[in-house]
Amino acid sequence: MTTRQFTADIAAALHPLYPEREAQAIATLVVEHLLGIDSLQRMMDAQQPVPPAAEAACPALLARLQAHEPVQYVLGTAYFADMELEVTPATLIPRPETEELVHLITQEQRARAGLHVLDVGTGSGCLALALARALPQAEVMAVDISAEALAVARRNGARYAPAVAFQQVDILGGLPAGLAPGALDVLVSNPPYVRESERPLMRENVLAWEPATALFVPDDDPLLFYRRLAEVGQELLVAGGSIYWEINEALGAETAALLSPEAFEDVRVVPDMFGKARMVRGTRR
Repeated sequence: MTTRQFTADIAAALHPLYPEREAQAIATLVVEHLLGIDSLQRMMDAQQPVPPAAEAACPALLARLQAHEPVQYVLGTAYFADMELEVTPATLIPRPETEELVHLITQEQRARAGLHVLDVGTGSGCLALALARALPQAEVMAVDISAEALAVARRNGARYAPAVAFQQVDILGGLPAGLAPGALDVLVSNPPYVRESERPLMRENVLAWEPATALFVPDDDPLLFYRRLAEVGQELLVAGGSIYWEINEALGAETAALLSPEAFEDVRVVPDMFGKARMVRGTRR
């Protein structure tokens, strides 16, 4: 069997579960993983025979994919900001819109030296590590409530940004150790923001596999994390420091309103590349 046919067969097996383009994209990831090649090699080797070991390993992976397990968990990796990060069901799968948050922060902060950055709810470490690489003079700390997620983040950090410091912290009830008031220049977070009532709108491969505690908030208090983060920002950000959030697109104005004009200025809801309200930023007075 050639590499091209191998890819086509996997895509065909996934097509009943996924749209054609998505099935094809998943199939290419699986083939590249099994063959240990990149996308360019896969195209160049389209007519090359597939090693028997790769064919033999495919059915087990395919069975997991057909059970709606995300391909990133099946393969154990996800790509984010030019990094190949380890991910497990203890961590969310990094999304492209979160890369836009990295770009926003980098554009606004890259001219500043000696930055102190805190990432709250780091998960796989994607935000913290991307910022550490984009802002090499910054000191970056990342926190999460989940010990399992932090174990993954630390392994990713050892590979991509060893200087990033990780702590286990429940931000709703505490603060990271070692940070004095006014110690931060940047506070960033992609906290849980999906309302429980929005569950029916989500896909099975998200609902069944990604960690619910990192996704969902109660309908009667959907902004609880942002409210707490605004308090943390008031306490820990230096004057002129900035806070950045990824947000629920349906709650942009309500989320931005938590950054009170008495404490923050230049508060803006920032759209993503598709024009959806996906980020909020503000600067500490």
